[in-house]
Amino acid sequence: MLATFWNRLILRCKWSWAGCAATWANEYSFRVWVWANLISAALALILPLGAGERALVLVLGLLVLAAELFNTAIEDAVDYISTEHHPLAGRAKDAASAAVAVTAVAAGVAWAVVLVALASA
Repeated sequence: MLATFWNRLILRCKWSWAGCAATWANEYSFRVWVWANLISAALALILPLGAGERALVLVLGLLVLAAELFNTAIEDAVDYISTEHHPLAGRAKDAASAAVAVTAVAAGVAWAVVLVALASA
């Protein structure tokens, strides 16, 4: 039973890594968000932030990456089904893109609040 658990965990990790690697290779937006998150993480670790503030901006950055992965998955699935333009396909892609934008705005708002608090301290 324990061996099965570990084997499945290893497979899940391999599949997840394959998804990240494929998205990195094929999606410019994902690469941009990764670099933005590396900069954001460096700032979060360098600036004198509290543990909660640091965790907030780091986690929101990771959520942006997760949203971009979902966006890519939806776009790829829609494109696999048909390359013809269909209003529902367009709405699905637009909604996925909007999810990335909403998480990015949330991360930006968190940074703004943290920086204002830092400046007023």
